[in-house]
Amino acid sequence: MASDNTLPHRSSPPGSAWQHPSAHIVKARVWTLPPIRLTAAMTCAALTGAVMGVVMPRGPVTSSDALVLMLAGFATGLAAALSLGSRWAMVIAPIIHLLVFELVRLDEIGPTVDGIHLDTTFGIMAVVLGRGVYVALGLLPMILGAAYGAGLSRWLTYQRDYRAKRGVSSPLRRALGGVSTLGILTLAIRIAQPARVAPVNGPDGQRIQGSISELVEVNLGGHKQWLQIRGASANLPVLLYISGGPGQSDLAFSRVLLEELTQDFLLVGWDQRGNGKSYPSLDPESLTLERAVADTIELADYLRERFDENRIYVIGESWGSTLGVLALQQAPDRFYAYIGSGQMVSQRVTDQMIYDDLLAWAEAKGDEELADMLRNAGPPPYDSTWTYGEVMMHYDKLAGDYDPPQAYIDRGEAGDVGPWGLMGSEYTAMDKVNVLRGLVDTFFVMYPQLQDIDFRTDVPALDVPVYLMMGEHELRGRLELAEEWFSMLKAPHKKLYILENAGHAAAFEHADLLHEILLNEILPSTYPMA
Repeated sequence: MASDNTLPHRSSPPGSAWQHPSAHIVKARVWTLPPIRLTAAMTCAALTGAVMGVVMPRGPVTSSDALVLMLAGFATGLAAALSLGSRWAMVIAPIIHLLVFELVRLDEIGPTVDGIHLDTTFGIMAVVLGRGVYVALGLLPMILGAAYGAGLSRWLTYQRDYRAKRGVSSPLRRALGGVSTLGILTLAIRIAQPARVAPVNGPDGQRIQGSISELVEVNLGGHKQWLQIRGASANLPVLLYISGGPGQSDLAFSRVLLEELTQDFLLVGWDQRGNGKSYPSLDPESLTLERAVADTIELADYLRERFDENRIYVIGESWGSTLGVLALQQAPDRFYAYIGSGQMVSQRVTDQMIYDDLLAWAEAKGDEELADMLRNAGPPPYDSTWTYGEVMMHYDKLAGDYDPPQAYIDRGEAGDVGPWGLMGSEYTAMDKVNVLRGLVDTFFVMYPQLQDIDFRTDVPALDVPVYLMMGEHELRGRLELAEEWFSMLKAPHKKLYILENAGHAAAFEHADLLHEILLNEILPSTYPMA
């Protein structure tokens, strides 16, 4: 008779009562799992879901957030699987965690955290940037952790019950586990890589001694916001560039396309609250138009004090032109001059004119799909923010055919920053995600607040010199309003440039002319040491 310590052969005869010690792991069903173990696993997943819903309700928004979420996800999956003793933890833990996370953050506002909209391009984009990122950084590591936990549970069962040392997973499963682990580790390493700022180089391609090239975080209105400051010397006049949107980050684009200006100016790029690198400071309840204007003035004061300047220059692009004008109106003593590119005057009237022109174009061209979309949406202001995104995708139909200057094309290609500047070294991996998040979330918060603005009545005068750069191929809804406002505007000096081969981004498309205007017209008449 065999002793009690003798192991039955793995291939026991049919009908044998012996069962592999890990069979309960392989064949178990959810409804047959021990209630205590199931409760423990679910509690673990629910607890981390609740914690994440409190500490990062918008999901991970910084590199440290992302790494913490990945680690917490892995640990949650591991603990759930060890508690449950089953691979079912790979399914149960992520589902419970995500349900609790969504319940805890119900009060959050914005497209990337609100209800799911898959009927529009921007709705799909919001789902990917919000829940998609959370799944990738939180739930995939959780599933991997649960797989390791289930494997460890099986191994412990072998050791405890039979003191046997034999494989507990197939070669394919081990290979998949290895690839998954390598993928998660590679992602973590990529997330941990810091941003870099390009140096200011001279004609010889070498960094100019004494030049400034830095990314700096400043506190504006109680919220952390990022600047990129680049110039050949700290003693140059300061030129603040305010990007469009609302929600657009232009740190990479402004560096590449306005690089020439850094030889004569300290060029400051600014990620406004909710944009790009400053996305973590997005707070929909406190982000108002008044606060954005106050941030602009506060930033001007910071730059004046840091670089010992009485005033600074400011260039506003699109929405940035709205923000720039409002800041100059409130605090003209902070600024030498204003340059508007793609100048906005009244968002509401512009939207109405674009709507009318697009509908006329669609009817003339027989584009019934576009015409039906516009008719169903009705004239602006639209009931849904999603509609603005869908209409904007057709703006190019009204711009006409034109060839931007070759220098503009060459700079863009040489800069190699990709769409929306996502490949720019200024951005970490999470910043790249936030560049796109800002486009939808910050626009959602800010654009409805702009509907009552009309500079033709609100800003009849400015106490600083004003220069507007408008493209000949700018949309009628912008160009005609800019010309009308300019004609009635009272200012110490004003000049309007209508540029051939240019559209909405006139200053970018004609950066050489912008540089020439700044050096030969604006500086000599406004800068004390010119």
